[in-house]
Amino acid sequence: MLRFISFGSGSSGNCYLLQTDNSCLMIDSGVGVRALKRFFHDYGISFSCINNILVTHDHADHVKSVGALSNESGIPVYATEAVHKGIQKNYCVRKKIEPSCVRVIEKGVEYKIDEFKVTPFDVPHDSNDNVGYRIETQGIVFCLMTDIGHVTDDIKANIALADYLVIEANHDEAMLMSGPYPQYLKERVSGPYGHLSNRLCGETVAENASGHLKHVWLCHLSEENNHPELVRKTIETLFHEKGLSVDVDILKRKTPTGFFDLV
Repeated sequence: MLRFISFGSGSSGNCYLLQTDNSCLMIDSGVGVRALKRFFHDYGISFSCINNILVTHDHADHVKSVGALSNESGIPVYATEAVHKGIQKNYCVRKKIEPSCVRVIEKGVEYKIDEFKVTPFDVPHDSNDNVGYRIETQGIVFCLMTDIGHVTDDIKANIALADYLVIEANHDEAMLMSGPYPQYLKERVSGPYGHLSNRLCGETVAENASGHLKHVWLCHLSEENNHPELVRKTIETLFHEKGLSVDVDILKRKTPTGFFDLV
């Protein structure tokens, strides 16, 4: 068994779970502990099942509860050295990760973490550092990449390897430029270390996906500059134009998706 669930995706908080019969991997811990405990209870799982936590980067919406979760059960937290330093300095992370739970990883190096082979790769963003993760188990390749300022060869290569893909589709370009954000923030979001637009997300996946890609989840949608129906239409149109036929789901900002079985 391998299954995936999102507990929240966006600027309000990001948290994902990848689970086998014997091992459970959390990716990012940006959703509040109280909300997570409620979600876990609703789905019949407990914090004690979490064996390890992977962190993409040190912005609060990805790490604000990581220390509290890690310290409660002694859960190891994997991140690059720069991300760990950023977490220590982040005032939004009230409980810092205990030194005994800190695990430092490097981009491009494969790590064996319980039943998973995990390879972090570079993702450009205006944080101290940012990585995506390629996670392999049971002959399945699962990739997650978010907060993408611009598309790199590393990103393309990992999309090509994926059977299942979580990727950012943050904003519609026209909505962003005509929307309420001040100009400096519009430039930050659309800049080379900001966030990925719907159009660029769809084009990148359509141009680099292999024939064995089965499912794409669109993550980190902007509340102000995007809409689920709009992103779905944009992505599915681009996929259709390129002849790519895969299931597409949009991860909710503040509520769980329910479990997806990956086979």
